[in-house]
Amino acid sequence: MENVTIFDHPLIHHKMAILRDKNTSSKQFRELVGEIATLMAYEALRDLPLKDVEIETPISKCTARMISGKKLAIVPILRAGLGMVDGLLTLVPSARVGHIGLYRDHDTLEPHEYYCKLPEDVDKREVILLDPMCATGGSAVAAMDFIKKRGCKNIKFMCIIAAPVGLERVQKDHPDVKVYCACVDEKLNEIGYIVPGLGDAGDRIFGTK
Repeated sequence: MENVTIFDHPLIHHKMAILRDKNTSSKQFRELVGEIATLMAYEALRDLPLKDVEIETPISKCTARMISGKKLAIVPILRAGLGMVDGLLTLVPSARVGHIGLYRDHDTLEPHEYYCKLPEDVDKREVILLDPMCATGGSAVAAMDFIKKRGCKNIKFMCIIAAPVGLERVQKDHPDVKVYCACVDEKLNEIGYIVPGLGDAGDRIFGTK
């Protein structure tokens, strides 16, 4: 699919195997979600612009390259997306963090907004939208709608596991958004869960299962 990056890295495969295991503790699950997010961010942030700066090493002066000050906003979809935030802040601690709260109707599987707080200058920032799961794609699409309504034109979406139908919906509704996904699973079951998936990411992150 155009604009979709699927990761194929041994470290991600290894961590994904432990993440899926039903016996993995909430503590280890949280840590793995953050670690996988960091590994994914390395690629998702590859196109950050650089500028030349002059520095002085203990030996001599030289020209080095630093990020040119492009503004980033990290926006997790509550609540499971919170598990990925620290993984990105490890690499870009100066990024602003917004939050979008959505819940999914268990009958229609459609998302409903209950909270949205974004940086005031979000329209001038590149937004990295986070959600560990992309099942139907409804939550991701709704969050992208909210962000775009606030004038933001530069969005990337990071998810850990996706179903094909979810990725297709995101691409159909927001073809301009670059998607980064650690793993694409087989399908959705009759109640909208990814198969084989890893269960409810929010419950497993926060120990509410």
